[in-house]
Amino acid sequence: MTAAVLSAIRLLTKPLGEASVHDAQSSHQEALSAALRANRAFLLEQLQSERSFEEVRRLRGEVMAATDWFSSNTEDATWGFVQECLLLLLALARHLSVELELFKQTPAPSTAKLRTPEMAPPLPPDTLSVTQQKTLGTALQFVISLGLCPYLAPGVGVPLGRRSAFGVMVEKLVCSGAVPAVGRRLYTTTNVLLQLSELSSLATLVFTQHLGDVMAALCQLGYQPHRAGSDTEEEKMQELSAEERQTCKEALKSLLEKVYQPIVIKELLILQGGPKQPAAVRSSSGPSSSRAALGSAPAWLRRLCGQLLSERLMQPNGVQAVVRAILGGGTGNESDWRKCESVARILVTCPQQSSADSYYRQVCPQILDLLHFKDKLTAQQMQRVATRALLSMVQEKPSFGQQYLLTPVLAPLHRCTIASNDGHSQAAVEEWELTRCIEDIHKIWVVGNTPSASLLKALEQVLPVIFGLFCFTKQNVSHLRAPCQEILLWYLSHIEASVALSALRQLSGLQGQETTVAADLHFTPGSDGGARLSLQESCSVFPHFSVPPPSDEDDALYEKVSGEQWRLECLMQLLAELKDYDLPGDFFLELLQELTSWASAEDEEEEDKEELDVSAMTLLEVEQRLLGRAARRSQRLALLQVLAVMVESVQPTVLLRQSTQVVDFIVSLLQRACVGLDQATGPGLGNPVESQTLSMGIGLVATLLSGPQLSAEDYSSMSRLLPPLETLSQMHPEAVIQELASNLRAVIATHGAYRPENLTASTQPSSNPTLRKNQKMQTEANNSQISPHPSPQDSNSPGSTQIRHPASSEGSAARVGPKAGGRTSGTSNSCPPTKTFSDCLLEACDPDVPTRAFALRVLTQMVKKENPEAVQAQEKVLVLFLENLEHEDSFIYLSAIQGLSALADSYPERILERLLKDFQHGPSLPTSNKEHSLETRLKVGEVLMRASRAMGELAPHLGRPLVAVFLQGTRDPDQSVRASSLSNLGELCQRLDYALGPLTQELSSCLTALIKTEKEAEVRRAAVHVITLLLRGLSDKSTQVLSDVLLDLYRALKWVVGSDPDDVTVLHAQLALEELADIMKRLIFPEQKLEKKIVVLP
Repeated sequence: MTAAVLSAIRLLTKPLGEASVHDAQSSHQEALSAALRANRAFLLEQLQSERSFEEVRRLRGEVMAATDWFSSNTEDATWGFVQECLLLLLALARHLSVELELFKQTPAPSTAKLRTPEMAPPLPPDTLSVTQQKTLGTALQFVISLGLCPYLAPGVGVPLGRRSAFGVMVEKLVCSGAVPAVGRRLYTTTNVLLQLSELSSLATLVFTQHLGDVMAALCQLGYQPHRAGSDTEEEKMQELSAEERQTCKEALKSLLEKVYQPIVIKELLILQGGPKQPAAVRSSSGPSSSRAALGSAPAWLRRLCGQLLSERLMQPNGVQAVVRAILGGGTGNESDWRKCESVARILVTCPQQSSADSYYRQVCPQILDLLHFKDKLTAQQMQRVATRALLSMVQEKPSFGQQYLLTPVLAPLHRCTIASNDGHSQAAVEEWELTRCIEDIHKIWVVGNTPSASLLKALEQVLPVIFGLFCFTKQNVSHLRAPCQEILLWYLSHIEASVALSALRQLSGLQGQETTVAADLHFTPGSDGGARLSLQESCSVFPHFSVPPPSDEDDALYEKVSGEQWRLECLMQLLAELKDYDLPGDFFLELLQELTSWASAEDEEEEDKEELDVSAMTLLEVEQRLLGRAARRSQRLALLQVLAVMVESVQPTVLLRQSTQVVDFIVSLLQRACVGLDQATGPGLGNPVESQTLSMGIGLVATLLSGPQLSAEDYSSMSRLLPPLETLSQMHPEAVIQELASNLRAVIATHGAYRPENLTASTQPSSNPTLRKNQKMQTEANNSQISPHPSPQDSNSPGSTQIRHPASSEGSAARVGPKAGGRTSGTSNSCPPTKTFSDCLLEACDPDVPTRAFALRVLTQMVKKENPEAVQAQEKVLVLFLENLEHEDSFIYLSAIQGLSALADSYPERILERLLKDFQHGPSLPTSNKEHSLETRLKVGEVLMRASRAMGELAPHLGRPLVAVFLQGTRDPDQSVRASSLSNLGELCQRLDYALGPLTQELSSCLTALIKTEKEAEVRRAAVHVITLLLRGLSDKSTQVLSDVLLDLYRALKWVVGSDPDDVTVLHAQLALEELADIMKRLIFPEQKLEKKIVVLP
């Protein structure tokens, strides 16, 4: 039956032959009209004569009887043709509806019996083939072109004449004569199309191609105002009733809700029309461009479309639908950028029929949702629109932008500053919230890159929190590190200089922070590589990092100091990235200026140091006085710490990149040197630091003036040096300094016209008397420091207490060296000529820590240089090193470890035997402290590890006793010794090569047993790390040396990856598996080398 109805539609819409067209073709319109009459007559004839169309004829009759709009005696050929199309389409829809209902109620039993799991489900009866869909599409095109578009009012929808040349001909054909009952015909056609759309298979054909025309018809039928005046009685009878107009309005509303919203919005924009073009523009444009241009819609239609678009926009996901409708599938070119700007303007503009607060309250959250798309291309377009809309709204509607956009974006960071007494659940910030917040800030501020006062002020409020998060991410691997760094750099590079300097002071701790992270909250690592803010059990002194609570006051102080130091290092890394900006130099000069101001306030400091007259003051005044003194001292210490870290971390080219900054730096140096010249003890008399500062300042001024081709601007900037140079030339106690300052001042004042002969020479250190004097004083101080004659009470006094820094032994020894003003490296070539071997032995027992450490380093160098006295007294040297190995200060025992390593390298057989004995059984010296036996054994293990590394090719010869001792050490009761033994075993085994062959079974059994049975995670880590070092050291020889145990090691590593609860152990196992995988890849797929071979044939 479906095929029969479609055959009838095909007969009605097929084109006529050329002979029939030529018979009736006097014009295109007449030819088309004749073709429509002929096809309609041929269809009616076939329906009456052909037996195959009996069901179609019956169904057509039923549909005709149910309609009140069909007229069989119409003289309008086009409308008669449209009526036949509508009847056949309704007949098809009725038939398919009945068949589909039967299909749902009674499935075929034969099909159900034969169905298998592999078979596809049966197709519903309304499924149409491609040919059938093409036939229906042709019929729908005729219905739209002949029965709908010609009856639309001017400006409603896209006219047929602007679609194609056939549309122009149809438009002339229908509009050539007076058309009666235009509204009724339009209502009939639209109603039939809506009835067809009730069936899903037909609705797809109708709305995919003709949605805009149907919407235009419904808008005209439901909302076009009545024409007043010249309506005849017949026209009034043909007009739609109020109920029919209401039906059309409801149908339009239902249609807009059912169809995909971006398509609806696109069609509404087309219906809204474009601006009316002048006649001159239309005449100058070609025919194609005139067809493509949108006409001007009537006022009532523009208002209606605007209202409908506003409703679409304010509904859920309306903003996303508008963006998709306008942008479509963009490619990221310039036109897409312009479209994004246009969409942003649409979103920011509030509709006239809506209140501003209600509109922005519904639209702004949707704008922020555009920032969170995952698809790459879609996310890029959505991000552009959201960023431009947010920036435009912040500039044009600052109150709404702050309330509905900036505040929600920054809310997680503001919650970081709220103490937990308001509620634990409200104070903590989850990882996804913090990650989304940082990403949104990066997209809006950094990628958007449109700095404004509102954006900078909003970001300033949460800047300390972002910096705290940045410092936390620098401690570990986190994907938030780069966005945080870029946000901070963007802010510092776009804010005003004064505000940026204030922000740097706040971040460095020199100024109070009002919006830092709450004291009882701290950042912790997230499960997805981010961070989360959680409540800590006890208040930490430095709350920005995840650290355990301090056990005592010393730990709390260390935690605070290390946290502040880490923050400063992170801040200096940010400043180092600003190498193209003047901000680092300006901040550095401001700190120097503050340091100079402190020096000028020396009288106040001296007064503050005097004894307080408690009798004349109340307790509150005494407390305030003491607290003020402590606050000033704390501020000065913080400033000195910032300056020290800044000078150490940031390159001089970044700090002083402009010549004006260099001049400012010199001004601060000279001003600080001028402080106290009016006192009895000037800087050149009793303060070598100030003297060196003055020498450096004068040398820099002379260097600047010695430069070639100084411009007038350079001399103008250096004019700020005149006041301090004049002060030095008049008040400095040394005549040489006065003369140099006077000469430099004269050169600057005359812009180089006056240039003394000794100007260039004054830049050399050898010609500077002050510098020579300082060097002499420093040399004397160093000699007195090296002299080993401290009194016992001095060595035990509190002033001799050393600050422990395990990683700084070499640097500490360098600070007491005899060269270059007290600085030398830890590998000094030899002892000074005045120091004999016996003197070094005596100083190695000196109670002064620096003296003893320096003597041990010198003895180590003597052992390396094979000094004859050291060779003869190697037993004494060994005992001396072993005794110092038990010292508690890291300066001492690290020097002893270095000395024992040198002895083991020079005399391996004898020294290693003694060291192995001490490693197994503890220290063997009579004076050894048995309570610290474990620490001494671990230090000996460090010596053995260094000795193993230094063996080189002698490892197979010297390493066999070490392997035995290390294997025994893996069974030691103490876990630290077991871990140390395994670490040494790994270092040694990777150097044994083929000598490891007889030991592979024993080594494999030991490592496998430890991996599977050891309870301590630290020992299991060390065991897995041994396998990693073993594979890394043997490399391609692993398959030969470890051929018998390689499978066991592989299974042990796989067991660790799948079963071990310790994450670090699993990581070590994965690294070992990667090493093994690389070895096997190189074995199976060796590298192909292209080489030429010459073969001599016999």
